Amino acid sequence: MTPFTQPECEIITSADRLSEVAALLNRQTEMAVDLEMDSLHHYQEKVCLIQVSTRSESWLIDPLALKDLSPLAAPLGDPGIRIVMHGADYDIRSLHRDFGIEVQNLFDTMLASRFLGITEFGLAALLKARFGIELNKKYQKADWSKRPLSPEMSAYAAADTSDLLPLYDQLSAELIAKGRLQWLEEECRLVCQARVNEKEGPLFLSCKGAGKLKGRSLAALEELLLLRDRQARELDRPPFKVISAETLLETAEKRPRTLHELSGIKGMTPGQIHRLGERILASVSIALAMPEEDLPRFPRLRRDEPTDGTKERLKRLKTWREQHSSLQGLEPGVVAPNWLLEAVADAHPASAAELDGIAGMREWQKGLYGRELLHELAAG
Repeated sequence: MTPFTQPECEIITSADRLSEVAALLNRQTEMAVDLEMDSLHHYQEKVCLIQVSTRSESWLIDPLALKDLSPLAAPLGDPGIRIVMHGADYDIRSLHRDFGIEVQNLFDTMLASRFLGITEFGLAALLKARFGIELNKKYQKADWSKRPLSPEMSAYAAADTSDLLPLYDQLSAELIAKGRLQWLEEECRLVCQARVNEKEGPLFLSCKGAGKLKGRSLAALEELLLLRDRQARELDRPPFKVISAETLLETAEKRPRTLHELSGIKGMTPGQIHRLGERILASVSIALAMPEEDLPRFPRLRRDEPTDGTKERLKRLKTWREQHSSLQGLEPGVVAPNWLLEAVADAHPASAAELDGIAGMREWQKGLYGRELLHELAAG
């Protein structure tokens, strides 16, 4: 099928119309789906738009205007309807988080591209290479919670699904020709199980770079992150737009006691000092006054030091992976990511049954090179 692009498509804002479209979707054998969210603009991220395309029509479904999206659960969750998405992992999580909707029969065109050895696997790059279509990325970081949607934003959103089915036709045919469709289907089944995990414990556990801090500096960072989180919630802004994590890390390390010292922190703006300066200093003071026994510690995953045998096996496995991925025309990380090679080197399996015991190893990987891997390990 040749690709198509519709300059305009219907925006669904009423329950009755959603039910009619859902009934039509229930009669399809495949459809393309994408989501737009507002994570760059609000404290609590939410799905703001759901784009759906069939072979002949496209719709923009507005979750902000609809109280109930349950009519979509049946077509999206029907194992007999192929749901085509690009880079589906977070969209799958978000559909479940916001609406309790699950996808059963996924075809992820980004994963498919990687299994075909395509290194430029972004949607814009694929559509340009395959169909000569130029996607306008102007609204990639737009606030999708704003209403009404402009005609340009609507067209941008619709373009993300209007050509996905023709792309799916090509990629699925190429995977079948290479005998790799089952690989993709196994990966997609796992993606469909992905869920948003609620964060537990101190905020510093989710702060990149926090692991290098100790004692009072780590306590100061936690107090600063709590302050930022309260401010972000109050302003309905993402925390990183209140103060960057890098700035908070440096503040925690230097633990300023005066506004003058605070002004010397890299990235700390005059506006931030005016609005939050006194509260930042108060947060640091809490950490400075904290009893020694109450100071936090960054949890470390205790891993036994690898033995010389494990190190040598891992080295050999990485050499093997380079050769094997080259033969397959795939990126090394697609064939076997580092965590998998480390698990194999550590477990040192001697049989197919022991290979089955390695958590996270896919069936397609075992079928493709399981025996070869065992032979490589036995030869060492």
